Amino acid sequence: MSNSVIYSINGPVVKVKQATEFSMLEMVYVGEARLMGEVISVNKDFTTIQVYETTTGLKPGEPVYSTGNPISVTLGPGILRNIFDGIERPLQEMAKESGAFIATGSNVAPLDEEKQWDVTMIAKVGDEVAGGFIYATCPETDLIEHRCMVSPFISGKVIEVKPSGLYRVNDVVMKVEDKEGNIHECSLCQKWPIKKSRPVAKRLPISRPLVTGQRVIDTLFPIAKGGAAAIPGGFGTGKTMTQHQLAKWCDADVIVYVGCGERGNEMTQVLEEFSELIDPKSNRPLTDRTVLIANTSNMPVAAREASIYTGVTLAEYYRDMGYHVAIMADSTSRWAEALREISGRLEEMPAEEGFPAYLPSRLSQFYERAGYMETLNNKEGSVTIIGAVSPQGADFSEPVTQNTKRFVRCFWALDKALAYARHYFAINWNQSYSEYVPDLERWFNKNVGPKFVRDRQDLASILAEESKLMEIVKLMGSDVLPDDQKLIIEVAKVVRVGYLQQNAFHPDDTYVPLEKQLKMMEVILYLNKRGKEFVSSGKPIRLLVETGIFEKVVKMKYDVPNSNIALLDDYMNDIDEAIASIA
Repeated sequence: MSNSVIYSINGPVVKVKQATEFSMLEMVYVGEARLMGEVISVNKDFTTIQVYETTTGLKPGEPVYSTGNPISVTLGPGILRNIFDGIERPLQEMAKESGAFIATGSNVAPLDEEKQWDVTMIAKVGDEVAGGFIYATCPETDLIEHRCMVSPFISGKVIEVKPSGLYRVNDVVMKVEDKEGNIHECSLCQKWPIKKSRPVAKRLPISRPLVTGQRVIDTLFPIAKGGAAAIPGGFGTGKTMTQHQLAKWCDADVIVYVGCGERGNEMTQVLEEFSELIDPKSNRPLTDRTVLIANTSNMPVAAREASIYTGVTLAEYYRDMGYHVAIMADSTSRWAEALREISGRLEEMPAEEGFPAYLPSRLSQFYERAGYMETLNNKEGSVTIIGAVSPQGADFSEPVTQNTKRFVRCFWALDKALAYARHYFAINWNQSYSEYVPDLERWFNKNVGPKFVRDRQDLASILAEESKLMEIVKLMGSDVLPDDQKLIIEVAKVVRVGYLQQNAFHPDDTYVPLEKQLKMMEVILYLNKRGKEFVSSGKPIRLLVETGIFEKVVKMKYDVPNSNIALLDDYMNDIDEAIASIA
C-alpha cells in the first residue's frame, strides 16, 4: 500500500502533496493502472511527477507507488532486431496484447525472458573481476556477438560459474563475492539508469572517420567515429532519408535508430524498410545489427525525452563491448518541444521562443555522451551521434538549431531549394561545415592517400569561388564574365552534379569507396587545370564546352564501376584528347 496519493493532474504532470518518501529522478508508478513516471521536482509541499504514459482516466486520490530506483533500461541479449517504445517496452509483444495502440499500464518485459541463448562462459572460479569484465558471450545475431559484462557497481572474486550451455536472460550464470563478503549474482542481463553515462576507462582522441560512402559527407564534411553531427532542415529536405542512407552504409558495427516524435506513418515506413534492407557488407538483414526505438507524435509527450536517453544508453552498452555504434536521433526538435510543453505545465519561466532556460544544458548532456573511448575491459569503442533538427520554416536561427551548433562539430545544413531540385543529398555546401577535418587528416593521408585532404580543399575552393561569381551572374548574366571565371562556373557544375549529387538507387553510386572518391576528385581537378591552360592560351571556353568533355566527366560516377576504379585514369587521356582536338 502507498500513503501518497495524487493531488492534481495537468496532462502528463502529476503532483503529490506532502510526500516525503520520493527522491529526485526516482521512477514511480502512478495510479491504480501503475503508469510509469519519474520524479522531476521535490519540495516540502509538493512532489511533481512526469508520467510517460497517457493520463486519461487518472483521478485525484489514486495511489502513487515508490520504487526507490531511477528510470532504467534492461541490457542483455535480445536488444538487437527489436523495436521498443521510449521506455524500452517491446512494441511487437505489446501489439499481441493490446493491438495497434498501446494500452496504459502495459507491463511487458523488455527482453524475451523465455528464449534460450547459447552461452559460452569465459570467467573461471577464482578470477578477480571488476566492472566491464566480460564473463560470458553468446551469438545475439549472425553479425553481433553479445558480450555479458560485470556491472560497474560490482567487483570481487568469482566463487561460482555455471558451465557453458543454454540459458535465459535472467538465469544466474556466475556469482561474485566482494571484499565485504556480499554475494552478487550475475545473469545475462543488467539494469542501467538512462540519464547516467556508463563509465569508461578514458576518453580517447578522435582520429578515425565514420566512413559513409557518401561523397559530400566523406569528402567535404566528414564525421569522426565518436563525433556528433546535426542535420537541420525544413520539411521535405531529406533528414530522415539521409539518416537511413547513413544507417545502411556507414561502417559502424551497431545502429540505434530513435524516432522521436515523428509521424506515425513515417515511423511505419522506417520499420518496414529496415526489416527489408540487406546489409551490403554481410548480405544479412540490416536488422541483425540494428535496434529501433519508435516514439511517434501521438504517444505521450513526456516519453519523447526518455526515448533519446534510452537510445544513447543502449548505444553506450554496445560501445562497452568494444563495438562502434552510430545513433540516429530523428528528431531532437520534437524532443525539445516535449521539454517546452512539460516546462509550460510546470509554469517555469520561459526563455527564447518559449523553450525552457535549461534547453542548452539538456542538449549538451545528450551530445556529450558521444565519444571514442577505452572501455573498462581495455577495448576501444565509440558512440557517434547524428541528430536531425527540424526548425520551423527552415529557420536555422531558432533556439534548438543554434544551441545544437554549440555542441556538435559537424553541421550538415539541408537546403530546401536543392531538395526540390532533386539534388540528393540536399546538403548546402556553403552553410555546412565539419571541424573534424584536421583530426582526420593523418588517417586520410595514411589510408587513402596524401592527396585526399589537399584535393578536398581545392574542390571546396572552387565551390566558394562559384558562390561569389553567381552573385554577379544573377545580377548581370554570365556573358559579362571573362573566360577564366566562366571556367570556374563550368567546373563547379561538374563538382555539384557529378560529384556531390549522388543516386541512392544506382548500384555503383549509392556507396562510393574512398579510393574512388579520391580518383574522381583528381579527374575533376585535372579538368580544371587543363581548362585553365586552355583559357590562358587565349582560346574561348565555349570551344572546350562544346567537345562534351564536361558532360562526360559528370557521368563518370555511373560509367565507372566500384570494382574497376582504374578506368578513371582513362578520363585524363580523354581530357587531353578533347583539348588537342580544338587546339
